[in-house]
Amino acid sequence: MSDDDTGPPRTFKGLLRWATTPPQAWGVYLLAIILVWLLSFYAGTLKPKKTPQGEPPPITAPKG
Repeated sequence: MSDDDTGPPRTFKGLLRWATTPPQAWGVYLLAIILVWLLSFYAGTLKPKKTPQGEPPPITAPKG
């Protein structure tokens, strides 16, 4: 086995080195952008919590 082995990386450092080399780096970057977009889209579809009907609305300071 040599240092320039093209097999799957076995350590985190090896995986990091593999993921930052040019051909794979584009895929990792694209995957990260898609993941961020999906998470933000999901967060945007969540509905806010509704307060129970018996509870008064929260008190806010008067504006003026």
